[in-house]
Amino acid sequence: MTEKKRTKRLNDIFEAGLYVICGFSAVYYTILGIYPKTFQAALIILVLLLIRGLVRWTKSELFPALRLSILSFITIAMLLANLFGLYGVIPYLDKMEHLLSGVILCFVGLLILRKMIHRQGLTGFSTRIAVWFALFFSVAMAGCWEIYEFTVDRLFGLLCQNGSLFDTMVDIICGTIGAVGTALYLARKAKGHPFSILAADETDP
Repeated sequence: MTEKKRTKRLNDIFEAGLYVICGFSAVYYTILGIYPKTFQAALIILVLLLIRGLVRWTKSELFPALRLSILSFITIAMLLANLFGLYGVIPYLDKMEHLLSGVILCFVGLLILRKMIHRQGLTGFSTRIAVWFALFFSVAMAGCWEIYEFTVDRLFGLLCQNGSLFDTMVDIICGTIGAVGTALYLARKAKGHPFSILAADETDP
């Protein structure tokens, strides 16, 4: 079994495990009559299905590192934090989410650029530019998310940012750290295998 197939199989097992856990949780909370928890478990399953649908609709295969990052984010943000209520139990769980979001968005930036290069039939595109684009895309999206949280806090009186500039900046820093780490990983891979992170048929950057 090749490394690519092995990684894909592990991601399949990971995703299947989420379906099983959420399925049992939905039944368990329904029996207990805790319907908000039932809804949260069902929502995780719906999100997983929507991601699969989006991938098929856009005809964009998620390379293993991106898929693993997304599944890990769903596990932390939706399963552990919301469904099982572990925000107050696991320290800095919110910061882990922002760190992972930086990783995911960096990979998404690369995926967007790869599709553009493939559609336009571009050749000889600089991998350095690709890495910088992925990095800046991720950092920019982290800033956009904080703008969104600030806006809904002001309009609806919510506390997404905990009413704190410090919390906002730490979130952006965590996302940036995740993005920088991913960009360094991509740069190292590109250095060892020129143009590998931009190849249209390459699914594992």
